[in-house]
Amino acid sequence: MGLPNVARYPEATVVRGEASVLVRFGGSYGEQKMSVPLRYIGGDAEEAELRLLAQLQQLGYAVTRERPDLPGS
Repeated sequence: MGLPNVARYPEATVVRGEASVLVRFGGSYGEQKMSVPLRYIGGDAEEAELRLLAQLQQLGYAVTRERPDLPGS
């Protein structure tokens, strides 16, 4: 599965969960979501999240990092 076209979905919001990272792509065509297991990104959870944010930004997406609503936080 590839990433959505950056011209149609220029915004990418990344939310890290316990076992995966949720990426929401948004734009004038609506929203698409993609869940990426952390084990496929590599490194510890925060490192994986930051690496994904940087890669999406390099591809031309306007990236945003959101904090998850985890129990106890």
